[in-house]
Amino acid sequence: MVEYTPKERLARVLTGQSVDRMPAVSFTQTATVDQMEACGAFWPEANDDAEKMAKLAQAGHTVVGFEAVRVPFDITAEAEFFGCEIKAGTKEQQPSVVGHVVKSVEDIEKLKGYNLDHGRIGVVCDAIKVLADRYGTELPVIGSMIGPFSLAQHLNGDEWFMAIFTDEAFSLALMEFTTEFNVAYARKMVENGADTMVIIDPTASAQLIGAQFYEKFVVPYHRKIVDAMHKLDVATVLHICGDTTQGLSLMEACGVDAISVDQSVNVSDAMDKVTEAIIVGNLDPVNVLWNKTPEVVKQKSKELLDMGVTVLAPGCGIVSKTPTANLQAMVEMAKSHSYQ
Repeated sequence: MVEYTPKERLARVLTGQSVDRMPAVSFTQTATVDQMEACGAFWPEANDDAEKMAKLAQAGHTVVGFEAVRVPFDITAEAEFFGCEIKAGTKEQQPSVVGHVVKSVEDIEKLKGYNLDHGRIGVVCDAIKVLADRYGTELPVIGSMIGPFSLAQHLNGDEWFMAIFTDEAFSLALMEFTTEFNVAYARKMVENGADTMVIIDPTASAQLIGAQFYEKFVVPYHRKIVDAMHKLDVATVLHICGDTTQGLSLMEACGVDAISVDQSVNVSDAMDKVTEAIIVGNLDPVNVLWNKTPEVVKQKSKELLDMGVTVLAPGCGIVSKTPTANLQAMVEMAKSHSYQ
């Protein structure tokens, strides 16, 4: 069988084509303190500086062995871009959204006319350009962004979950706005060299909001992003936190190429629930990757491989204190797996 480059291999897996072996990647955040210390680029500075962001993303490849480079490391840049108050991160902890800016349709109108070259959105796009210039012919360059439903929640606050039940006009207007932004941001990342796009939409769960509201407020908006990426020949991966088992068919309905499931999902059940999308996952990032040994990581990886997972990966973002040896054990298991 032909031996593919990492870039070719991942692209083929995501589009359902045959490959020589499993790619070794993480579609969720990759940075750890070990990597920071090895490369000299640390949080929080690496969240705000394109060169440092690229340097830390590169360490996922050079230190751990991931066969891709991926940015950014958190899901607050989009909310910060629109003026939300952010609690600063630390060397070990990511930033978080603590203040919100949208209460009405009028507030949405005030946010229009944005410039994607500004703020941390511009930093992420610049980091992708650095990574693509350095690795783009050989490695996948993975761009990632918070999805439109969770961005709406960041902008509106916890009132968002009530708004979708009580104020449809406002909620649909906010979803249209966040999705328009997501599409523009994703296109900008692709222009700068990203060849794979990850949508991280943690609160857009059918289990959380119900199937009816998921169909109305999530599926059509994810589809707009996926369609825009497919027009550019860019594969898409969707990650939603929690036990998404019962909502997997709805998640697949947007046409996404891969669905990343977290550790609360049984991979065998997930494989049975989808027909076209591939399943990515789902080593527990806390109870296995962070807190166990490389031997346990290999054992748990083998269990997932035996269940038929298409791409072995963390079930959510990697914890910053995760030992490099544990991540390397996962990478080794992925690289050693050939599809039957």
